[in-house]
Amino acid sequence: MSEFLYLYRGSEPAGSPEEMQQHMQNWITWITELGEKGHLKAPGHPLERTGKVVSGKQRAVTDGPFAEKDLVGGYSVVEATDINQAVELAGGCPIFEITGGSVEVRPIMQM
Repeated sequence: MSEFLYLYRGSEPAGSPEEMQQHMQNWITWITELGEKGHLKAPGHPLERTGKVVSGKQRAVTDGPFAEKDLVGGYSVVEATDINQAVELAGGCPIFEITGGSVEVRPIMQM
């Protein structure tokens, strides 16, 4: 088994409080199922919408994140046999239901 990082990208879902609660329940169900099937290495956490970026040789500090579409809303670490299985598992993510967001699937390099 290999480890993969899921980066959840997208905007905040809109809707009624009931729709938002159902959406959150769908996330909990999906994460729980990944864990029960032995794929969840670390559930991760949602991320705040603010932050700073340190860049360049001068280590310039700017406000970030930059573009709304590039906003990383959270992350998880999963185990899968290969990237194809990791992508298949990501297909069940609730981010696609309301926000039309995306899940970036990245192999974690073993050092």
